Amino acid sequence: MGANTRFGVAMRNFTKAPLEPDARELIDYGVYMEELGFDSVWVWDHVLLGTDPYFPILDSLSLLTAVAARTSRIKIGTGILVLPLRNPVLLAKQLSTIDQISGGRLMLGTAAGWYKREYDAVGVPFEKRGKIMDRNLEIMSRLFTEASVDGVWDEHNLRNAVMFPKPLQKPRPPLLIGGYVDVVLKRAATKGDGWLTYFYTPDAFKEAWGKITRFAEEAGRDPKSLVSLNQLPIYVGPRDKVEGPMNEWLHSDWDLSKGSQSSYDSAIMGTPEECAEQLRAHVEAGIEKIIFVPYRYEKEQVEAIARDVIPLLTKG
Repeated sequence: MGANTRFGVAMRNFTKAPLEPDARELIDYGVYMEELGFDSVWVWDHVLLGTDPYFPILDSLSLLTAVAARTSRIKIGTGILVLPLRNPVLLAKQLSTIDQISGGRLMLGTAAGWYKREYDAVGVPFEKRGKIMDRNLEIMSRLFTEASVDGVWDEHNLRNAVMFPKPLQKPRPPLLIGGYVDVVLKRAATKGDGWLTYFYTPDAFKEAWGKITRFAEEAGRDPKSLVSLNQLPIYVGPRDKVEGPMNEWLHSDWDLSKGSQSSYDSAIMGTPEECAEQLRAHVEAGIEKIIFVPYRYEKEQVEAIARDVIPLLTKG
């Protein structure tokens, strides 16, 4: 059970004001996650987030670059990068470089985003974010994989555009699509390398993954070639002691997208054995990578997950 499932962990690069994330502590955290044996470490992404309260957040790609330089084995990922906010040509160059620095360990979770205030500030039309998402994916994929790119996409006029060095991973770093509506699930099935979601129960995951499987088959793709990831909150400890604090943290620091099947009911809570039992349902649902969001990112929690929970899922 779980022999083929990989376990990663989220990084606290955003906080709730007045607390601010500490860049150096987060880099050390990434190094420690590798020492604990996690398969991957993931950062959140926003440029602006919230007003009252607001959430200070460190740039995702800058932080991953620093972690990549200090580690050698652990995969590094964005969960998710708000893709339409970025210039796709500049982003392709930046990501290629990060993949080179990391030795081919980058995983790129992307989505169209939901925060209009952020789009307005950056100067990108919020109403066109789906179209811009598809455009940026195409431009980046071609720059990653082709020796020379010609084409015009809106204001982007590529004439014999030669971008080297390419990413170390071939044909490109995994492009994972986040989101929940059918058009997004179809994008994941046809234009990406997999789907990344958060706070999904096993049943909700199976329902969405069933749609992705059908979309892939209709497009002539093998669904087995796609990667599935779910980010799950977790608190290891006696259930009667952890349930109250966990629910308070989830409801105060986390928003769930309206219309999605993300749910606070997805939270993993209890003794190591109880946590492992709850996680087995996710493994049985077919999730290939589970990304833990430990309670308040406490060191003791991360250690308990690595030492006491994961071994129960990977033994035998």
